[in-house]
Amino acid sequence: MIVVGNKLLSEDIFEVQFSCDIGACQGACCVEGSGGAPLSEEECAILDDIFDDIKPYLRKEGIDVIEKEGLFVVGRDGTLETPLIEDRACVYTTISKNGNVLCGIEQAHREGKIEWKKPISCHLYPIRIKELIDFTALNYHKWSICNSALSCGIARETTVLEFCKEALVRRFGLEWYEEALKTMKVWIDEKNA
Repeated sequence: MIVVGNKLLSEDIFEVQFSCDIGACQGACCVEGSGGAPLSEEECAILDDIFDDIKPYLRKEGIDVIEKEGLFVVGRDGTLETPLIEDRACVYTTISKNGNVLCGIEQAHREGKIEWKKPISCHLYPIRIKELIDFTALNYHKWSICNSALSCGIARETTVLEFCKEALVRRFGLEWYEEALKTMKVWIDEKNA
């Protein structure tokens, strides 16, 4: 683990090259898995405030689940998360004309209907955050459905840290991100020396 401020980063965040290739995976991370997207209490309140603005972007199946279960649920591990359609797709997903799974929240954001982009756990992916007593741990989540993102990352020469720049800045600030980038460059130089 590498320390940047009070954050512990797995070395994979500096080493692994990653760049989403939605044309290849078709947004499988919004459909596969054992639960919905992790949410904070603050994000649940945001969903409550913006639901009327994002509702037109959602599929009927998603709206039906939301009306039955709510905008968020308590997952198997006791944490807050997005509900799922038939234990698979996130209720906030939409399907594009070419079959890609997209985020209805993010679509509303892109069209200027809301300021909030999407849950930070989605925006940060493939980085997963775990809050510890004295530190926040950032780990790379390796998942076979993202194999095309690994190939794309190699082709673009983009590390997980670089790919997640916007989300990391959103969560921890630009100053922290710039420090993480400097740390990565020093770490790579020392590793290659």
